[in-house]
Amino acid sequence: MKKILSLLLAALLLTAALASCSSSGTTLADIKKAGTLTIATSPDFPPFESLGEGNKVEGIEIEILEKICENFGVTLTIQQMDFDSVIPGINAGKYDLGVSGITVTEARKKNVLFTDPYCLAAQAIVVTAGSPITSKADLTGKTVSVQTGTTAEDYCMGEGYDVKGFAANNDAESALVSGKVDAWVIDDLTAAEMVKAYNAENGEGSLVILDEAMTTEPYAFALQLGSEELAAEINKIVNQMVSDGTIAAIFEKYEAPYTAPHN
Repeated sequence: MKKILSLLLAALLLTAALASCSSSGTTLADIKKAGTLTIATSPDFPPFESLGEGNKVEGIEIEILEKICENFGVTLTIQQMDFDSVIPGINAGKYDLGVSGITVTEARKKNVLFTDPYCLAAQAIVVTAGSPITSKADLTGKTVSVQTGTTAEDYCMGEGYDVKGFAANNDAESALVSGKVDAWVIDDLTAAEMVKAYNAENGEGSLVILDEAMTTEPYAFALQLGSEELAAEINKIVNQMVSDGTIAAIFEKYEAPYTAPHN
């Protein structure tokens, strides 16, 4: 019995120690010691992240992070993955920062720590030319494509739509144009860029973004729980970039409208 009790006690102590380690988070000292800030991203979300020449990841969030790294005196390391792997990877401590147009939600706050938002975005509804869907109300009973793991997916499922999830937005777009779904719900800025590119190849007006947005939501960066000190340091830089117009200028560079957050 004593042996069993001792083993149980040891197991409890080990569990507590592991929990302590897993919740310790990442500090600025850790980043500077490593000499790099490692981010997890899904580069299929233009203008926030996309693959440019030579498959180099580029976009609005990448430029913001490069400014932060410059301030910290470290380099930026980018790890690519599907969107629905970003937050689990941050939660597990595999990466320092999740950077994929991530909306701050109460559900996600249970798994990751968020920085202050750097912009406000909206979810747009995309349909094909001539679609009978002209407003959000028309989606009732319709099939909608979304990227898996996104707030678009959560919201559409919550509304009771028939939701088809795809790992990449390119596939969600393809589902719409091939007639497998009735509409596609995606971030408004990304919708604008992807629809523009599609229409340039297939004829103006082939895809249409409805005037009515689905939702409005804040975007921020995700860190491992327990990383409050690092989040505070990032917040100082991000909030300064918001107030001095640096982030607005980055959005302008990508010809994207900018709505400042209400921090």
